[in-house]
Amino acid sequence: MGIIKLLDEQLANQIAAGEVVERPSSVVKELVENAVDAGSTRVDVTIEEGGLQLIRVADNGSGIEGDDVETAFLRHATSKIATSKDLFAIRTLGFRGEALPSIAAVSKLSCTTSARTDGLGRRIVIEGGTVREIADAAAERGTDIAVRELFYNTPARLKYMKSIQTELGHVSDYLYRLAIAHPHIAFTLKHNGHTLLQTLGSGDGRQALAAIYGTALAKQLVEVSGESIDYKLSGWIAKPEVTRANRGGITVIVNGRYIRNYALNQALLQGYHTLLPINRFPVAALRIEMDPVLVDVNVHPSKLEVRFSKEAELMELIEHSVRNALGNQVLIPQIAKPAAEKPFVVQEQLTLYRPEPAGPPAQDGATVPLQPSAGVRTASAAPWDGLPEGKLQHPGEEGRMGIVNSSYLSGSSQGAASQRPREMQQAYRQQQPYQQQSEPGGASLRQAAEALNRAMQPASGDGVNAPAALPAFPRLQPIGQLHGTYIVAQNEDGLFLIDQHAAHERINYEYYYDKFGKPADASQELLMPLTFEFTSAEAERLRGALPMLAQVGVAMEPFGANAFLVRSLPHWFPPGEEQEVVDEMCGWLLEGKQAVDIAKVREKAAILCSCKASIKANQRQSVSSLEALLDRLAACRNPYTCPHGRPIVVSFSTYELEKMFKRVM
Repeated sequence: MGIIKLLDEQLANQIAAGEVVERPSSVVKELVENAVDAGSTRVDVTIEEGGLQLIRVADNGSGIEGDDVETAFLRHATSKIATSKDLFAIRTLGFRGEALPSIAAVSKLSCTTSARTDGLGRRIVIEGGTVREIADAAAERGTDIAVRELFYNTPARLKYMKSIQTELGHVSDYLYRLAIAHPHIAFTLKHNGHTLLQTLGSGDGRQALAAIYGTALAKQLVEVSGESIDYKLSGWIAKPEVTRANRGGITVIVNGRYIRNYALNQALLQGYHTLLPINRFPVAALRIEMDPVLVDVNVHPSKLEVRFSKEAELMELIEHSVRNALGNQVLIPQIAKPAAEKPFVVQEQLTLYRPEPAGPPAQDGATVPLQPSAGVRTASAAPWDGLPEGKLQHPGEEGRMGIVNSSYLSGSSQGAASQRPREMQQAYRQQQPYQQQSEPGGASLRQAAEALNRAMQPASGDGVNAPAALPAFPRLQPIGQLHGTYIVAQNEDGLFLIDQHAAHERINYEYYYDKFGKPADASQELLMPLTFEFTSAEAERLRGALPMLAQVGVAMEPFGANAFLVRSLPHWFPPGEEQEVVDEMCGWLLEGKQAVDIAKVREKAAILCSCKASIKANQRQSVSSLEALLDRLAACRNPYTCPHGRPIVVSFSTYELEKMFKRVM
């Protein structure tokens, strides 16, 4: 007698439930997705004890016809696909027909539904896969499904459930994603009587994100959009100052379906490039629309993973769209900002000095006493127009503030002066990295910029993530240094603190990245070659990677069994750091388990050189050096973060400063 037998339907449903219904959040996912497919504009989810005691999903969708109610709870019964061709062009969230019977097999389920508007519907009750009741019932148009005592008849599954808070976290997390994917639907989530989520269903994606992450974060969102032949991208990304410790803040929606895809996440991170600190991740919601033929959603039981037929094209679209969206923003974080613009009263200020008529303009290098204004604010000439190139000194404060440039004391009426000319930015991009300057002697920064503008054409086609149109970096007037580490600067908008090391790193990074792309123009022979020794295995691997080093200007050749010589390298390597830089570059090549990406080697080398060549903390600088550093920073393609993603500039608005001193009541 044969030993192979068919399983009975109830046991088969329980086995199938093990694939579809992993935990309470799986039940919520399947039921809510059915509600979305039914065209609902309102979906209410109520759970108790993390979903183990009760999961109730009510919607106002199309409902189920009375004759189809019992059929809907049979395995592989669905209205969403009919032929094999439909399987390769899925336009709905559900399609397999396994969710309802699988859920009913491991719970006590009741469903009341109506596809009519006359108040007449149908009710079915199923316990452990067995139909207990089916009858007509009063019901509004839509579907109301209640799942009680989940896994009551499969104690082994129930034993492995986590704490109530953990299960609640999974439920709320998925519902948050679905609310982002469908902002036109009003979602409500309640747990043990407490409302955890409530969206308006207005269709505004920012409002949905505000309901989930809060209004403060929603104000830090930047809209992103892009389009290619096959894909259309839209959504919101947070500014780099808003980060998370994991990828939990990233939501990717494909044709209305929330998915998890490592490659698309990496494309998003590449769009941020050096704007994110190490091991920090952004908050983002990306919506991707495409022909369903280009995506296979039938590769995973939970349908959370999909397969794209043109993934590389999609990754490129995401990376460039995110990069362009961030490139059009001024990414200086504000320490504090008023919640709303309100009428305020400015405390009057009395002058203790007698106004005196203005004297003749001071000569270059002279010092004149500062004449305080009789008003709250004083209009003055633009920093480069009308004021002498000399310096002003605060009376009685020689030992505390020292000498400051006359342009630092300009007022706030000259708004045009805060916009750095585009020609000046482009000219500075051609210069070598900022070098520490002495206070006396030399042409002024303005004269140097004018000479560069006359002598050089604007750069084009730069290779370091240059967006099409750069926002104007605020013109900052340095006041001094804090602890020899932070530059204190000002403009008409408020007070700014700049990390001098991070700023110098950014300037040098863009310089070195450009130089590493032109190794043939920079190689120089060494009087004494550099010697490197490796193990036999490392030496064998490194021999095949020598062309990679040649592409960045490092000429390395074998010298004996396991030794190598470097006879020439770029002349702009940080002086005294050549051995260490080359050694670390060899380490990157040896770590690569697959083909080495020369672009990544180039970038890592640029970051390494920029860090070693930059000024460090606790290094005092002259005022002219600070001014030069800020001007070089403003000319960078991305002046907001260092190559490691740390912020360079933070700001305190004038409003907040006045508020601190009670000048705003």
